[in-house]
Amino acid sequence: MNAKSDPDASDDSAATHSDTSAPPAANSHNAPQPLPPPTNPHFALFLATAGGLGYFPKAPGTLGSLVGLVLAVVPYWICFGLGAAIIGAHHGDYGIFLSASTWYSDPFLWAQVVITLFVAGLGVWASDRVAKRFREKDPQYVVIDEVSGQHLTLLLGCGIPVWWRVAQSSWNATPLGLITLRSALNWKYLLLGFILFRVFDIWKPFPARQAESLPGGWGIMADDWIAGIYAAIGLWLARAAGL
Repeated sequence: MNAKSDPDASDDSAATHSDTSAPPAANSHNAPQPLPPPTNPHFALFLATAGGLGYFPKAPGTLGSLVGLVLAVVPYWICFGLGAAIIGAHHGDYGIFLSASTWYSDPFLWAQVVITLFVAGLGVWASDRVAKRFREKDPQYVVIDEVSGQHLTLLLGCGIPVWWRVAQSSWNATPLGLITLRSALNWKYLLLGFILFRVFDIWKPFPARQAESLPGGWGIMADDWIAGIYAAIGLWLARAAGL
């Protein structure tokens, strides 16, 4: 007999279709587990915000620039003061330290070069991590770019000597700080370099604004490096003019 005319066969067939179309029972072992929330990159945040200064509600970029200025003068105060004291204790005359440092390889200048590269590398890494974690292109609280750009301004603006205006340093006319003994970085250079960098950082002349389109931390840092180069040129010209 044909199965289609057998009522029992029809019932069996219907039951079979009903069983196969029923949804499978939920299995707790196969259910997707919720992913844990991403952890905050605390060390990268500490670096990117210059120790938390970037969280200040007003002028965080200006505070970051002040950190860059401190990086330019504190190594001199520490190294020069200790070196002069040690040499003075052995020779009884601080002048030997001044003359030797003026005409031979300048350890303070090389120290500033190392600091520049170190801060720039940390800035790219830290700002990139923070931007990706919080999905922001250039967070306002990230100020290590201002730290790096300001330091670069003072390094290039005062670390490159004006050959016809070599600074003559002595204990009777010690400037507020030095990047190199052949280029005195006194309070006028500190102030002018600070102002010039803030102007160019806000203005962002070509190609600083275009550099912001670079990926990740490179885009965050590069525009401040370009602003720092512009500011350094202005500072160097001011020194060359006899300021």
